[in-house]
Amino acid sequence: MNSASVRERWGVGLLLDRWGWLVASVLGLLEAKESAAREAVDRAREEAARIAAVLEEAERVLERLVIARAAVVEVPAEPADQAVDVAEAGAVAAAVTESPVPHQGGRLARTVLAPDCQRIISVPETEMAAGRDKARAKDLAAALGLEVAPAKVEGVRSRAKRLAERGWITRHQSGEFSTMRA
Repeated sequence: MNSASVRERWGVGLLLDRWGWLVASVLGLLEAKESAAREAVDRAREEAARIAAVLEEAERVLERLVIARAAVVEVPAEPADQAVDVAEAGAVAAAVTESPVPHQGGRLARTVLAPDCQRIISVPETEMAAGRDKARAKDLAAALGLEVAPAKVEGVRSRAKRLAERGWITRHQSGEFSTMRA
């Protein structure tokens, strides 16, 4: 067996020594180790590229979260007059049912509220015009055209309490509600 066929078969350069023994050549061993090292470097580069892509995506997510946090911090820090100007300019879109109730600073237009909340506020005003200064949750539900069932009354009471907590109407200890003027 000559050294060329041995090299093809095992990938290592072998030589015949003076006694006829096949001996691995130093050059052949170095070539084999170099080839293995190149493969390891290629695998490491591929892994580094994968990690760089993962890092880039993680940095994008972090940047979006930092921007979101900064925006949330800025909202309460805005002067009240600036928020009112936006509402008065008509920039506030039509409210959606089940939307949160903003705190009434005395200047917000009723149109910032969800339609159900606007209707609840109008009932005490109607009652006041009729000579009654307060309305119970049951009366509110009936005036809104809802069935006077416990589930419906409790839903109206819950919304009316939220409106009272946020300064849109007044809640009395008797459980009745009235406009802020009363």
